[in-house]
Amino acid sequence: MSKRVILLPGDGIGPEIIAPAVEVLRAVGADFDYEEHAFGGASIDAHGVALTDETLAACRSADAVLLAAVGGPRWDTTDPGAPRPEQGLLGLRQGLGLFANLRPVTPLPSLYASSPLRREVIEGTDLLVVRELTGGIYFGEKIRTPDGASDVCAYTRGEIERIARVAFGAATRRVTSVDKANVLETSRLWREVVRELHVREFGEIELEHVLVDNAAMQLVSNPSRFDVIVTENMFGDILSDEAAMLTGSLGMLPSASLGAAGNGERIPGVFEPVHGSAPDIAGRGIANPLAMFLSAALMLRHGFGMEREAAAVESAVDSALADGLRTPDLGGDATTAQATRAVLGHL
Repeated sequence: MSKRVILLPGDGIGPEIIAPAVEVLRAVGADFDYEEHAFGGASIDAHGVALTDETLAACRSADAVLLAAVGGPRWDTTDPGAPRPEQGLLGLRQGLGLFANLRPVTPLPSLYASSPLRREVIEGTDLLVVRELTGGIYFGEKIRTPDGASDVCAYTRGEIERIARVAFGAATRRVTSVDKANVLETSRLWREVVRELHVREFGEIELEHVLVDNAAMQLVSNPSRFDVIVTENMFGDILSDEAAMLTGSLGMLPSASLGAAGNGERIPGVFEPVHGSAPDIAGRGIANPLAMFLSAALMLRHGFGMEREAAAVESAVDSALADGLRTPDLGGDATTAQATRAVLGHL
């Protein structure tokens, strides 16, 4: 029986990069059944909400979800009662129980010159950011009055332990746990739980605790020192975007959002580029599709166990860049179609 993948093109450049990703998947021999649904701003325009019950149900029953990008100025508002495209992302993560977001950051030698940092700073960098995705301030109680507002940041011991276990399982030498334990009570609990799990189950892996401001500084001063970074939702959101720029462009970074299946239940993962919807270039045919292709590769690896096919896609992207492929965000003039043909040519 063919595997089923839900496509969520979303907004802006989303539809322009998700269609080529399906081309790449077909070229590498991934024979899936695809079903497309409106999501984010497109869903607000069509249905009044960023994520409909129908779309969430379709995602729950699928084998994987491939998501492009959401958001744009037309839906920006400070009205707390108005729908926002980002609510679709939060609803999808919570509705599927996707608590672990994985963002690998490995600058390619062919793109060292595209990074804002010197080659000697980024050379040898190969890190993974493991971000807790369904807790913290993004999901805490929100209160708004005419004269004030508050957002509650809350974590439980179980939420911290399960994301820390993912990080230790992915590490080869060191886990850097990032918090703000000198100020925040949630961070003090975070540090305590991560330390206890390390002692109990993962003593062979080195563990260090780093304050978030220090971690942000070290990401741009000495990124190659990191192996796996694990942190809470908001810190992970910010640090992973910072780390993305080591590669030279947000258009180069994929991500995987995963849950933990239990009692025979299968939880589909969501695979998406780190970048946004880039409304300023939407419709011009110049969007960089490479992070979308690499997200499809993560889907092959983590969603379907198709390691050979995943490696083939990643190798094709590397080879195309080594041959000189550069989209505008990387300092070149290749179109989305030209970038797609270059990658297909190396498969």
